[in-house]
Amino acid sequence: MVIASDGPTVLGAVHVTVLLSAFGIFWFLTFFCLLSVGLGETDPETGAPLSPKLGLKALIATGVATVLFVVFYALILLRVLEL
Repeated sequence: MVIASDGPTVLGAVHVTVLLSAFGIFWFLTFFCLLSVGLGETDPETGAPLSPKLGLKALIATGVATVLFVVFYALILLRVLEL
């Protein structure tokens, strides 16, 4: 016998957790790949970049991670991947 419930389920919570974790992994992977791009001039004393543009890199990482996540979720909806 199957009892239907209108409330949230444990499986739904796990599904959301896995999806949010996947987005986080995509974002950090993209961000770390972008850290070394376009560093420009460096400080001669410390070797640190003078203008690392971290905000711009974070925005680009968010855009790329969103595209990757949409593709990932589409593959789940099409049942190519299974959670």
